[in-house]
Amino acid sequence: MVIFDDLMEEAPLSSEQVPDGECSESQKEGEGETVVFDGQNGVIEGKKEFVAPAVGMEFESYDDAYNYYNCYAKEVGFRVRVKNSWFKRNSREKYGAVLCCSSQGFKRIKDVNRLRKETRTGCPAMIRMRLVDSKRWRVLEVTLEHNHTLGAKVYRSIKKMGTGTKKKSLSSSDAEGRTIKLYRALVIDAGGNGNLNAIEREVRNSNCPNQLNLKKGDSQAIYNYFCRMQLTNPNFFYLMDLNDEGHLRNVFWIDGRSRASCLYFTDVIYIDNTYLLSRFEIPLVAFVGINHHGQSVLLGCGLLAGETTESYKWLFKAWLTCASGRCPQTIITDRCKVLQSAIVEVFPKARHRFGVSHVMKKVPEKLGGLRNYDAIRKALFKAVYESLKVIEFEAAWGFMVQRFGVVDHEWLRSLYEDRAQWAPVYLKDTYFAGMCAAQPGDTLNPFFDRYVHKQTPLKEFLDKYELALQKKHKEENLADIESRTVSPTLKTRCSFELQLSRIYTREIFKKFQLEVEEMYSCFSTTQLHVDGPIVIFLVKERVLGEGNRREIRDFEVLYNRTAGEVRCICSCFNFYGYLCRHALCVLNFNGVEEIPSKYILSRWKKDYKRLYIPDHVCNNVDATDRVQWFNQLYRSALQVVEEGVISLDHYKAALQTFEESLNRVHDVEEKQE
Repeated sequence: MVIFDDLMEEAPLSSEQVPDGECSESQKEGEGETVVFDGQNGVIEGKKEFVAPAVGMEFESYDDAYNYYNCYAKEVGFRVRVKNSWFKRNSREKYGAVLCCSSQGFKRIKDVNRLRKETRTGCPAMIRMRLVDSKRWRVLEVTLEHNHTLGAKVYRSIKKMGTGTKKKSLSSSDAEGRTIKLYRALVIDAGGNGNLNAIEREVRNSNCPNQLNLKKGDSQAIYNYFCRMQLTNPNFFYLMDLNDEGHLRNVFWIDGRSRASCLYFTDVIYIDNTYLLSRFEIPLVAFVGINHHGQSVLLGCGLLAGETTESYKWLFKAWLTCASGRCPQTIITDRCKVLQSAIVEVFPKARHRFGVSHVMKKVPEKLGGLRNYDAIRKALFKAVYESLKVIEFEAAWGFMVQRFGVVDHEWLRSLYEDRAQWAPVYLKDTYFAGMCAAQPGDTLNPFFDRYVHKQTPLKEFLDKYELALQKKHKEENLADIESRTVSPTLKTRCSFELQLSRIYTREIFKKFQLEVEEMYSCFSTTQLHVDGPIVIFLVKERVLGEGNRREIRDFEVLYNRTAGEVRCICSCFNFYGYLCRHALCVLNFNGVEEIPSKYILSRWKKDYKRLYIPDHVCNNVDATDRVQWFNQLYRSALQVVEEGVISLDHYKAALQTFEESLNRVHDVEEKQE
């Protein structure tokens, strides 16, 4: 289902249905076109695929829309005729038109005996478009099927552009200029948002990738998939970027549920370009967040022609239109300078960090050929994961490169230059919500891991995409039910454990519960320094070291009794979103029986989606923005659905609520009649 912002109640116009105060003008087919047929029905084998017209396309002007359809017709092998045009009576401004195949309709009876060969077959192929409030021309109806043989080539048309004034015939060079202008303006929007053409595109350098590397049938597969999703997935959104020749360059899409998740889980996002960097068959880039159960959640997908700054910028701006302009606090990516440049420009307020797990995964590849590889790897891991202070990290790094003679190793040198972007000891003030992978074994896995391999074709991926989302949605629903219906088992008598067992989702509570249990491995809490209300404590903990030997490590914890603030040098709260064992020991030492509210993140609560209302939803609703109405209604209904599957009683109550709501809506409709 697709809802446009200003065309909800309008029925398709025909030449017999012209509103009062406006007039219709049919235009005859222009002369000067030559068609050469090859006897084949359809597009020629081996030719480049051209994006077909689709409902939701928008153009800056009528001329742009006409020129696009004419170029499409030339590629496919038919001619275009203007079937109908509608003008405002007073201003003579054109506001609607139907473009059709030249074989549409049949000859009039009085023309049947003329010598000219009959070319009319009643062909249904057409597009209907209208000028909308944004002053752009939007495609409202499309029929792609023809009932006749299509030609191999249509020579360049020389036609009147149909704007109400006579124009000079376009030369070949002028027509090319018009085509380039057209495709820079073209944006397809299934959600009906009116501001998407603000995403400017520049002509790429000839050396840069300028077209998606698609196989035969891939363009049609994408188009068919988007059409199906529009019908079956409420609030589905997609955007296409075409190059100057009208071929797909970049694509972005997001389903309704992922779009709803953008309201809750965009505080920290992981931009996964693994498939693009590793030269997979599908050049996929995924936006991934983490939900209130600590599960990965998809926030949108894109296909890019190449790894260029311009492609990434286009993709990020497309994503922002669906995320209601909500800029993430933290963005995690692989080490990629091109990606970094695009993020700085599109997300200037976000903290961009490189995933430490991505860095460490490349150690075997980058260092495996060195003579002392095992020892170097061990020293590197120790510096990265065990350093609590910057001075410790830099000393350990310096010792490693000097001892093993790798001072001039190019990859290690570049890592050290970027250390403030990825090494955990430098990231303690960055909020990660569990996506930092700051401990050995922590990883940021690709969202479509186990669904996509290097040779997976695009058509197969589109099927697996839906399977992956269904599996993830099922896991989230089951976790919701379990968190609300099953009380966790307490393992200690600590008041902190009891407190959060009533608040947090089951999976997040389990992680916090481990910290409570490990408080017993912390055997000493002493004051180091006092400065007014601020006290620095030293907490000693027994940890497993090399060879499973017990070691004692010291952790400094700052505590401000007046402000109710506690911060540990391990920075567990910023990394994972809950307090560590060391901070809990200090709170317990000072007689605090409940965790301060500032350290209980709403995003981990069982009822987070129900209680959390985004800021912009609280504002006055735009009286003319139907897309805003639809988005809010969809989110509200989705919450009822998620609550309704907890139990049979919940289901019955939710179903009754929907029935009552629908009756009330019908009552409003009857009152207005």
